[in-house]
Amino acid sequence: MTLPIDMISDVVCPWCLIGKRRLEKAIALRPDIPIELRFQPYFLNPWVPREGLSREQYLVTKFGSPERYRPIAARVAKAAAEEGLTYAPEKITRQPNTLDCHRLILWAGPSGNAAAMKQRLMELYFAEGGDLSDRDTLVKAAAECGLDADFIRARLASEEDTARVQQQADSAKEAGIDGVPCFIFAGAIAVQGAQSPEYLAQAIDRAAREYANRQAAE
Repeated sequence: MTLPIDMISDVVCPWCLIGKRRLEKAIALRPDIPIELRFQPYFLNPWVPREGLSREQYLVTKFGSPERYRPIAARVAKAAAEEGLTYAPEKITRQPNTLDCHRLILWAGPSGNAAAMKQRLMELYFAEGGDLSDRDTLVKAAAECGLDADFIRARLASEEDTARVQQQADSAKEAGIDGVPCFIFAGAIAVQGAQSPEYLAQAIDRAAREYANRQAAE
């Protein structure tokens, strides 16, 4: 029996970066439970245009000014560092629309590279200040995760799966998810926020028991 876990998140959400690492630690705490981790899209900032916008403009629009965001960024950076992650907001110059990022994660799924693709995009953004609205940046990241660069470039130039990603993101909001990360264990137990590995491991235990009972009853 493999336990499905859906992580609903966005690649520009710093708590999603932290939450992914904590979930990975929780999974490592339960090596006897086979798990299928699936990534579902969410748009933290659906109002950002497809071409992106300057980071300064984004911070002014969302927080009132870059200065108002600095204490928030400091708290997030500290939490990230505690998980062995880097959040360097001073390197970020562009705020992207993440539709194409979610398409890349979707396309990386069949080859088993979705987790690597998601991690690389988040590292690019949070640690390196990469512009995720730049197609060359996305193609290079995809190639680093084992995808064919030319094929990905052609797919990004099309509208392939844009409606699918949008529909999945809309479904999450329609289901009442208004903050990320959100973890859905076995389609039944929801945990919102970047909770501790121990807390998430307990959710895995509970979901595994309930999932086994449901399977046995069918």
